[in-house]
This record gives sequence, C-alpha cells and structure tokens, in this order.
Amino acid sequence: MNEIKHIIAIASGKGGVGKSTTAANLALALQARGAQVGLLDADIYGPSQQLMLGVAEGVRPEQQGGQFLLPIKAHGLRTMSMGYLVTEKTPMVWRGPMAGGALAQMLEQTLWGPLDYLIIDMPPGTGDVQLTLSQKASLAGAIIVTTPQDIALLDAQKGIEMFRKVDVPILGIVENMAIHVCSNCGHQEHIFGENGGEQIAAEYGVPLLASLPLDRGIREQMDAGQPTVMAQPNSPVTALYLQMADKIRAVLVQEGDDGVRQFPNIQISDD
Repeated sequence: MNEIKHIIAIASGKGGVGKSTTAANLALALQARGAQVGLLDADIYGPSQQLMLGVAEGVRPEQQGGQFLLPIKAHGLRTMSMGYLVTEKTPMVWRGPMAGGALAQMLEQTLWGPLDYLIIDMPPGTGDVQLTLSQKASLAGAIIVTTPQDIALLDAQKGIEMFRKVDVPILGIVENMAIHVCSNCGHQEHIFGENGGEQIAAEYGVPLLASLPLDRGIREQMDAGQPTVMAQPNSPVTALYLQMADKIRAVLVQEGDDGVRQFPNIQISDD
C-alpha cells in the first residue's frame, strides 16, 4: 500500500444514487488523464463492479505466495471485488466485523503495485466497512454521491458527518440524476428535485464536483460492462466525468504526493 499515492472513497448515505457508476467512470476518467488507477469494490454485500466493468463470471484473481492476490485488469484498471471471490448467487450473510475483515484483506493483501489513485466503491451507509477503511488506511478524502431529492440529501449529510468524525476530508459532492432530458423533444425536467447538490455543498463548504444527468444510456452501458467514459469518450456525459477528475486532481496536487500511510506517525517528546 505504500506504493499508492492517493486513496479516494466514493460513498453515499443510501443506496440507489449511482455511487458505483460514479466510481467506475471516475476511475476511467482519471486513467484517461494519464494516471495509474486501481478500483476496489468494497460493497461486500452487493458487489457490482464485476458486472459494470464487463469481467466475465467465474474469473478469479491469481494468488501469489499463498497470501497475496493479484488484481484483475479491466479496461486498464487494476481491480478487486468480492464479486471475484464468490458466485453471483452467493449471499454474504455476514455480521459487520466479518465484512470489515473482508475489506481489510482485499485492501492489504492485493498486490496493487504503483498507483496514483485507488478508488474505493464503498457500501451505502455509515457502518463497519466505513470505519474499518478509515482505520486501515490514510484516505486522501471522500466523495459523497447523492441525488437532489430531500431524503437522499439527509442521508448524504450523515455520510459527511461520519467522515468528519474520523478526520477524513470531503473532496466534494457529486449530484447524480440531476436532470432528465427527453430523448424525443429535448424537454428538460428535474425529476428528483433541483439544486440539492449545490445546497449541501454550500452548507458544508465543499465543492460540487459534478451534476450528472439521468440518462438511460449510462444505465445501458454499465449493464453491458462498458462504462460511459469507455463507450462514448467524446460524449457530453464523459466530459462531465473528465471535469470531475480534473477537479479532484487539482485538489490532491495541492496536498502533495506522499504515499499512503498504513499507520499514523508517532512522535515522542520529553514533555
């Protein structure tokens, strides 16, 4: 893990807001900008990156030394997911500590190699997996994904507060499904509400990294294992993901390029 420069958690307070879609496309956008990128699917109970990245069912990571796992390459990304270790029909009937332990193993026992960014697709909520991650690695920051509707914004606030309590900086807010454009007439409609992402970003003093549309094409591409950034590199939606990547890179460059610390620095004084 000392070869990883920045670990970024993609989180949400609730499910169904497009967090995994955002994580996959952001990872590919950072890669398109020339970075070496890894993607860890930390949603232990409902891993989805295997499908979204088009990795065939039954593909398993190779082992090295009987202890370490080699990441699986997908669209140039180095990836690891619980979906590679179990079948699609295997339910993870685990208590919280077991899920946290699984995350720790995938994080620490995967031979990631040198990476500029490791994107972690977090499970929804504020539970054991989030706490385990904050203890096991020094995060460069977290990105909160939400939709504009009030109930999603309430859960997003809980996610922000949780990361603040464990001293993880919030890099910004991503507002997903912000607007729908009719494919027939071009009429624009805010189905889930308007300006919710801007409001929560202003309330917490963090940037709004992107406001993404509700687009059927995004869903179809992810289901087909071809994320939008790969399937339509010149589309307006891809441009939004690339802009998001640029904003994140600019923030992290200001913070320096030191490698990730697995343990806190200990200072001893005579006081």
